[in-house]
Amino acid sequence: MQWTLVVPVKPLALAKSRLSDTADDGVRPGLALAFAQDTVAAALACPAVADVAVVTDDARAGRELAALGAGIVAGEPGGGLNAALAHGAAVARATRPKCPVAALNADLPALRPTELARVLAAATQFPRAFLPDAAGIGTTLLAAAPGRELAPAFGTDSRARHRASGAVELRLDAVDSVRQDVDTGGDLRSALALGVGPRTAAVAARLLIAGQ
Repeated sequence: MQWTLVVPVKPLALAKSRLSDTADDGVRPGLALAFAQDTVAAALACPAVADVAVVTDDARAGRELAALGAGIVAGEPGGGLNAALAHGAAVARATRPKCPVAALNADLPALRPTELARVLAAATQFPRAFLPDAAGIGTTLLAAAPGRELAPAFGTDSRARHRASGAVELRLDAVDSVRQDVDTGGDLRSALALGVGPRTAAVAARLLIAGQ
């Protein structure tokens, strides 16, 4: 069973404001794009993934991620993250109605295709399932079987919200790269320790050089 992944990418100029202690306004858009590029590249390299639909209205992000092989879906204007994910899932299912769908965060720069495959294999056992983030508060992946609504509830305390919605929490070991999203400087250091993709590594190296 191969999956369609829906990856939301907000306008780069607005992305990753919580990284202000690590990267300034001139660097954060490029860092957010690097996260998304490494996430999408790893997802497309996963044998369990048929395609990746990036939901974005950012022209630069759309252009760069399309070059990697992702499909680009215009976001729902003003609808927010969950509306964008629901919209992306609906577009994906219009093309491949029998394919399971999963929402995947765009800020997983250490993502490993083999670990993503393990998570998706576990998710096939349930109508809806999710993987909590490394902090144990949020969600990095939400999956829905064919014929089931994705019903995303991302945002504050999304782990609790997805559990309350009836989605099954996946309890897996050795999938750290799928759980390590990056919102803060500490998160970025944790991702670097796992080993990030080449685009994030290049931007992070410039940050480290500038900080010396």
